[in-house]
Amino acid sequence: MTYNADSPSSSDIHNPSITEADNLLGQYIPIHYHFQMLEDEARMSGFEAALNYLLPDGGKVLDMGAGTGVLSFLAAQKATKVYSVERQADLVECAKALLTKNGCGDKVELVQGDARQYLPPEPVDVVVCEMLHSALLREKQLEVIESFKQRYRERFGEQLPVFIPNASILGVEPISADFCFQGYQAPIAFFEDPGALSDRYLSLGHPKPYAILEYQNDNPIELSFDGILSINEQGSFKALRFITKNIMAMNLEQGNTIDWMNMNLILPIKQPVDAKAGDQFQVTFKYDAGGEISNLINAIEVIKL
Repeated sequence: MTYNADSPSSSDIHNPSITEADNLLGQYIPIHYHFQMLEDEARMSGFEAALNYLLPDGGKVLDMGAGTGVLSFLAAQKATKVYSVERQADLVECAKALLTKNGCGDKVELVQGDARQYLPPEPVDVVVCEMLHSALLREKQLEVIESFKQRYRERFGEQLPVFIPNASILGVEPISADFCFQGYQAPIAFFEDPGALSDRYLSLGHPKPYAILEYQNDNPIELSFDGILSINEQGSFKALRFITKNIMAMNLEQGNTIDWMNMNLILPIKQPVDAKAGDQFQVTFKYDAGGEISNLINAIEVIKL
């Protein structure tokens, strides 16, 4: 998911199990934002294609973070059983109604609960988890999956289900950025459609990967980069573009992948620098997956070599 959340619902505010940190970290995506996710053709077709490829006929699926229930619906086209967990009470009600309306309410067992604590009553073949924000910030994709794997192994043994997405690749790129809006200078965080790059944000050098997270493997929650970004184009180095590519599935027979890109995240650096081709910059940052965007901004350090 790549959309910012409004305030939590009134039923969530008074729930003592929900902490202030949970409220801050994008866990409460109101229903009207889910419409934008349903409209995201790349997202929807990516999950559908991955489920069609990876899910055996008659298999069993766990959907962690059900939202409106659409991924459970896609899974139910091949699965005999879909276990689905969603924390927000209003979304659970919405998803139950929509799943029934779409003729698969009998296949999907939808539970209101925290995905960091829920386990299905039996082993599953595939786990779908879409708590994906740019740079794996704000939402708890990594924490939820790492917690799930530990608890699943304890109950069902070492053989893990297949995860959709299979992996996320995170990269960072030096860019020039036009932060002027009608004469108003606003160097703040912005999102950018990866399929329609804005003329405001121009690449100054090739992106460099800083994390490749295969969800089948155990991954650290802390993400970091300490490397050199090279400049290929002259310009004012004002920001970093964070790129998040999700590998939904790897089709080994055809030798290709089913991919979905999150929105790019544009973050200003503390001090813009005039740069020319051949310049190099030491860039460092460190942050926790699921953390706030502001924490990453504050952690970025850029030194011209």
